[in-house]
Amino acid sequence: MEIEPITPSTPRPVRRPVLVQGWRQLTFLHWPVEPDRVAALLPAGTRPDTLDGVTYVGLVPFLMRGAGLGPGPGLPFLGTFCETNVRLYSVDGQGRRGVVFRSLDAARLIPALVGRLGVRLPYTWSAMRLRREGDVITYSCRRRHPAAAGPASRAVVRTGRPIVRPTRLERFLTARWGLHVTWHGRTVHLPNDHEPWPLFRAELLDLDDGLVTAAGLPPMTQGPVSVLYSPGVAVRFGTPSVVPPQPLRAL
Repeated sequence: MEIEPITPSTPRPVRRPVLVQGWRQLTFLHWPVEPDRVAALLPAGTRPDTLDGVTYVGLVPFLMRGAGLGPGPGLPFLGTFCETNVRLYSVDGQGRRGVVFRSLDAARLIPALVGRLGVRLPYTWSAMRLRREGDVITYSCRRRHPAAAGPASRAVVRTGRPIVRPTRLERFLTARWGLHVTWHGRTVHLPNDHEPWPLFRAELLDLDDGLVTAAGLPPMTQGPVSVLYSPGVAVRFGTPSVVPPQPLRAL
């Protein structure tokens, strides 16, 4: 199996979008993890994608803006809300790299229901807030169900200088051109397309997170090895395709 290269632009341009979204004011927090510790959490027909033998757990809070079906434009009110995802990195038998979402918290109920029931993504309706004061951004999230017992997350970051030449790791963690999800018993690859990420250095000032362990992942006892910020991109999703259910041998 030949794995597609890590490129700043998509290797599969989307010609006829089935979904549009705007991902804005994102922070990428990442921790290394051994592939064997997360392999069982990925859909059938995929395995952990690795860089130098290591894969990663990501916690990504951001503002969703103007999500909508078809070629757009997206919905200005209903399609705009805070979101936080916990994710892993995957590759399938056709060599396509992707993201596997272990959880997605959204501050608007209807998009969360559409994502969970329609696309079968693990969306949860949560109380969320994004507050920016100068170069400091605070993201907060608390799940609405089960009521007071739901996990929460709070991250405070200071944005820094733009990154002119991203490292191999920074490209690996952000240049993802699709997602893998289990849909009605089959693994599906959903491609996406957007401009290259404008990336900035960022400093993590504070983190109190319960979403990573709530997603079935091992606790991250150390600080993240990568903290990045992006003002965001406009995204188009293409037509999904079924991933053949073949066993994959870990590299």
